[in-house]
Amino acid sequence: MATTNPMMRRVALLSAGLAAALTSGVLPAAGAEPVPTDPAPSNATATRRPVSPPPDPGGAPPGSEAPTAPPGTEGTPAPPRTEGTAVPPADPADPRTGLTDPGAPDAPADPNAPGAPGVPADQPSLVTGDPRDFGAQIFKGDAFDTCQAPSAATMRAWKGPSPFGAVGVYIGGRGRACPKQKHLSAEWVTEVDKQGWKLLPVYVGSQAPCVIAKNKQKFRMDTKDPYGLGRQEGQDAVRSAQQLGMAKNSALYLDMEAYRYKKKSCADTTLRFIQGWNSAVRAQGYVAGFYSSANYGIAHLEKARAAGARGLPTAVWFARWHVPASVDKERNLNPKAWQPHRRIHQHTGNVKRTYGGHTVTVDHNLVDAPVAVVG
Repeated sequence: MATTNPMMRRVALLSAGLAAALTSGVLPAAGAEPVPTDPAPSNATATRRPVSPPPDPGGAPPGSEAPTAPPGTEGTPAPPRTEGTAVPPADPADPRTGLTDPGAPDAPADPNAPGAPGVPADQPSLVTGDPRDFGAQIFKGDAFDTCQAPSAATMRAWKGPSPFGAVGVYIGGRGRACPKQKHLSAEWVTEVDKQGWKLLPVYVGSQAPCVIAKNKQKFRMDTKDPYGLGRQEGQDAVRSAQQLGMAKNSALYLDMEAYRYKKKSCADTTLRFIQGWNSAVRAQGYVAGFYSSANYGIAHLEKARAAGARGLPTAVWFARWHVPASVDKERNLNPKAWQPHRRIHQHTGNVKRTYGGHTVTVDHNLVDAPVAVVG
């Protein structure tokens, strides 16, 4: 019913204002009518991917320095695409606040908490969602990796004539086969980035207690506190990346060579190390990736994922040779898990390639996954 008397109308307005204050905690200015606040739409998203043109056709990601599968066939090069958005910096002091991937929630630090090996876990996550939504840059195409980062001159000679658009570089870790990198430096990273290359940083740290390769057994991890050790090495991986000029939102890939994951004690120890490494990497605003043999480390992570384990990598890089190149057809991965833009397939290894008069022995990868952010 409308109020015609001015005094009565003012009283009505003041009464409405008081009612609004009691329900919202905010008192409107004297004489002002309360303004209703529309709730945020339920389908609103915090981050939107920018639409940008694809870069020039190029290659793919780096591979492993010690392949765990026999050589196979090469795949058809696919055009690359890189996109990314900025996200707020993470607090390195808190392993939780830097979490950037909602598809891979951090693992509990307490080994007796849900989600730890052998402890009832949460509902399984597919570790899914577009990584560009939380700041990652994606590369699609062919990549190579080799133990020793090639010279800038070789990279320049290969850019264009080769099918590759990305390269895997071994940035650190006590298990790295080529610890003395002749060319890898912040200046090298800047130079090859200007040439148009995308980088896949690989960290070869402590290996599983049941690692198969004899040359990696001297790097087996301590079993007393694998989560804490993983965090220490994850922090070291970030420091190595920062020294090379790789910024936040860069992907870092942990190289865990093939191990006998069906041995439960070894599998549990290795998983805790991986979870600790991922936690430290994410806490500092970087993207946690994982490389291993499809039949060993990757099969183990898929089993852990299906059991509800937390703190899993954002992207997986699997080695399986003698099969056509594909990021979608790995039989040891649920087809819907680690999708989209979260996979790399190493399909060929230890092959010599020559472009522009420069020959390098490489592994060949098909990539659709996060890469380093340079600058």
